[in-house]
Amino acid sequence: MVASIGTPTSRVRRGAGRRQCGDGESAADAGHRAGRLEERGLRSVGPVSALGQVSLLNPDFPRADPRARRRCGMNYRAVADSVAEKLLGYSRDESGWRACKRTNEVCVSWRPSSEYSGNLYKGEGIIKGAPQEVWECLKPVPDGLRVKWDKNVKVFELIETIDDTMSVCRTVTPSAAVGIISPRDFVDVILIKRYEDGTISSNATNVEHPGCPPKPHYVRGFNHPCGCFCAPIPGEPRKTHLTTFFQTDLGGYLPQSVVDSFFPSSMAEFYSNLSKAVKTFKA
Repeated sequence: MVASIGTPTSRVRRGAGRRQCGDGESAADAGHRAGRLEERGLRSVGPVSALGQVSLLNPDFPRADPRARRRCGMNYRAVADSVAEKLLGYSRDESGWRACKRTNEVCVSWRPSSEYSGNLYKGEGIIKGAPQEVWECLKPVPDGLRVKWDKNVKVFELIETIDDTMSVCRTVTPSAAVGIISPRDFVDVILIKRYEDGTISSNATNVEHPGCPPKPHYVRGFNHPCGCFCAPIPGEPRKTHLTTFFQTDLGGYLPQSVVDSFFPSSMAEFYSNLSKAVKTFKA
């Protein structure tokens, strides 16, 4: 969730596929155009699904043709397993973190990313609720609770179910920072893991998928290895230690000052809203 360090803007990456849309404009070009509008302080305008809407991108294509997956050169299992190992490494490595925001719910810190020329952000906090209750609010599924409480998730769509623990999904985010950040979409492979101590983790990173090329009206963003750990606290079954990691290239053209201020504040709001959601939705 961060743009380049040491450069005035973060630049949009063009998608590999080109799909015609509208008046002959490719989806990739539409995303690039949205970025140009954003650089001039304008906001892309387009239809955005209602809060909480979820759907399959292609009801006739819930499971992609393996040959198509080979054509796009993507081994989702290998990618997802690698992300899970990286997130474990982030959680165990205490070196280099610098605190940048602290609230009653979370301490947010950052360090330079090893994945791209941006920052890796970490959030740590205690949520009042059992790990399974917290997880129900975070679970990355189309019919989940996330879109009901997370203001940064407008739509969550299932593109392909790989197996019981892994899927490829598209997330749509609304405009932010008083419209300076226009709507984004992200396509990620997501792996769910459960550990022997009761910890539940979500592990995600950006991928290409033949069923979801860049779309008009959205700037395509790129999540680098990110996710969360919902860990039990010994002796306190009604509390959860939640650790989150974010490192996202928002794409488009954004002033670095906007990017640097957006993520710590967004993560603090995420923890605050999650705490309220756990109280609201738990059984």
